[in-house]
Amino acid sequence: MTAHTATRAGDTMTDKTRTFARHIPTVARVLMGLGFFASGVFGLLLVLGVVAMPQPPTPPPENTAAFMGGLMKSGYLFPLIKITETVVGALLLSNRFVPLALTIIAPVIVNILAFHAFLAPSGIVPGLVLCALEIYLAWAYRDAFRPMLAPRAKASTP
Repeated sequence: MTAHTATRAGDTMTDKTRTFARHIPTVARVLMGLGFFASGVFGLLLVLGVVAMPQPPTPPPENTAAFMGGLMKSGYLFPLIKITETVVGALLLSNRFVPLALTIIAPVIVNILAFHAFLAPSGIVPGLVLCALEIYLAWAYRDAFRPMLAPRAKASTP
């Protein structure tokens, strides 16, 4: 009876671990979705003039201000990035087309990391978190990416 009880206790612990582990991709997806959805909506509100641009306590370095000014003055790039972030965030939050959303947002994450690595190193932590979430989710959805990463693909026949 004792051996059976010990086995059941071990199975219960294993079941708890499995139960927790199966929720990790969902938590990562929702965190990433919230981050991009909130950032995208806030950026669109800035573009539309609904909210004012927040002023940092200290002025940003000249090259950082020039980069951000260039995005805004282009007239299309900043809104395009924010629309992309909003749509990807909504897709991640709704658990729809997740592999596609991860593929679309990957260049944005690379640019977030590059911006902070070269222009504003003090703010790199959120970019690293987003990058870690992206890599983890890409691994979690790796079966969906396999066909896209095939060295030779055949075109579909009509």
